Amino acid sequence: MSSDGYIESTASPDDRSVSESEIQSEIHQYLHVQSQRRRLFPRAALVGLLCGVLATAFRAALALGDNLRIRMLIGAHRAGPLGICIPIIVCAAGVAIAVHIVRRYAPEASGSGIPHLEAVLHRLRDLRWRRIIPVKFLSGMLAMGCGLGLGREGPTVQMGGSIGAAVAAWLKIGERDRLVLIAAGAGAGLAAAFNAPLAGVIFVLEEVQRDFRPAVFGATFLAAAVADIVARFASGQLPVFAIPSYPMPALGALPYFAIAGIAAGVIGLVYSKSLIATLNIYSRIPSRFIVPTAAGIGAVAGIIAWQQPLAVGGGHHLAEVILDGHIALIAIPGWYLLRHIFSQASYGTGASGGIFAPMLGLGALTGLAVGKLAHHLSPGLVPIPAVFAVVGMAAYFTAVVRAPLTGIVLIVEMTGNYSQMLPLLVACFCAYMFSEWAGILPIYETLLERDLMRGGMTMNHAAPFVLELEVEPGSPFDGMRIRDLGLPPGCIVVSCRDGSHEIVPTAEYRLTSHMRVSAMVSPDAPGAISMLRHGCEGA
Repeated sequence: MSSDGYIESTASPDDRSVSESEIQSEIHQYLHVQSQRRRLFPRAALVGLLCGVLATAFRAALALGDNLRIRMLIGAHRAGPLGICIPIIVCAAGVAIAVHIVRRYAPEASGSGIPHLEAVLHRLRDLRWRRIIPVKFLSGMLAMGCGLGLGREGPTVQMGGSIGAAVAAWLKIGERDRLVLIAAGAGAGLAAAFNAPLAGVIFVLEEVQRDFRPAVFGATFLAAAVADIVARFASGQLPVFAIPSYPMPALGALPYFAIAGIAAGVIGLVYSKSLIATLNIYSRIPSRFIVPTAAGIGAVAGIIAWQQPLAVGGGHHLAEVILDGHIALIAIPGWYLLRHIFSQASYGTGASGGIFAPMLGLGALTGLAVGKLAHHLSPGLVPIPAVFAVVGMAAYFTAVVRAPLTGIVLIVEMTGNYSQMLPLLVACFCAYMFSEWAGILPIYETLLERDLMRGGMTMNHAAPFVLELEVEPGSPFDGMRIRDLGLPPGCIVVSCRDGSHEIVPTAEYRLTSHMRVSAMVSPDAPGAISMLRHGCEGA
């Protein structure tokens, strides 16, 4: 020790040179990462631009389909009682073609496509963007144009992710940045579909990617903003739902909003279980009868459209009627059952279309029912029952998707009703806690696991793949050493990332909560995927 109290260095000059070299290497690596990030953001802006254009074109195509369906119905009614044959034949043929296109050219484009996109981001599936984009666009236009109870957000999200993959392929970008662009495209797709850029960002971070790295956040934020600007230039800057600006509810009404959240949780549980049951029923249909069955659902859509045009399609116009409070309490159960059964039967056909929009309509009906009952009990506290319809949409979405932040921000942006923030927080918290208590899995996670178990989507089985998961607090792997995980042969943990630090773990390395784990999995590893998901995420 020197006379001034400092410890003298005993390292040799060679040791010091090695240390300086390591520091320089770390600095070089940091600068390289920052340079890569700066190059990634212009590419994300390009993804947002293309997503905005594609989403605008898809929205225009769906609007054209709705107009043509309305004109067809007007002409059919003029033809007399036999005119009902026109919507039956047209809708049956259109849905049959929509399902045939998906099954023939891109089976992974069926349904909303969001579970498939999550599988891609977990490196469990391929993303054949050259097929998905045209198939998703055409099948969705036909299916929703013919009146199936599906939403445009799922196709737009999957097509947005495909745009990200396309840009990565054109610019020859590495695998990690490719996945970032796919996630950014998904967020941009949702932002452009609903004029909701913040909801697009939060949906990627909370549900699709579940990765809060600066690169993912920045790229998604930029892509969503650019896509939303493009969409607003084409469709205007008004919120998606044109509803009155409701005043802020009284604080004494908050218990009623809590009840609305619990009601949304209970009914959301029924929705989730019945959707899986519906898909299981469809899966038992022999392959040669799937398209004819879809045509039958299309014929039913034609009959419903003939009787009640508001009941078919994504339900946008019906949702606006509900949000205005123009449905009597006695009629709400009938509307709910009709839309519940019809939307799930539509989703089961395998045509391209999402469940966002139908869920929002069902949530609005649930909230409106609670609001009307609360108005009857306490008219002074609840003077406007329709306020509960706005809150019910977010609570129902939270109960089914288990993404409360996305639900709150999405409804605020779609309605422009910022004064309902506190009731939204209360209702969504209650819906979320009920879902946690009831053990309801998020619907997209349930759909993803179902598809993985059934092997229903294209996957490269010739080579191992990398599965990335986050260790949740209290999960079986939380606090365990790598050697004690009990992973089967053919499954190896290759890296662990805690924040910005990434290491290659040894057998003695201990996993902690919120750590992202990357495992190399052989296609032949028995039960590796389910074991990893259960270990990191719990029951």
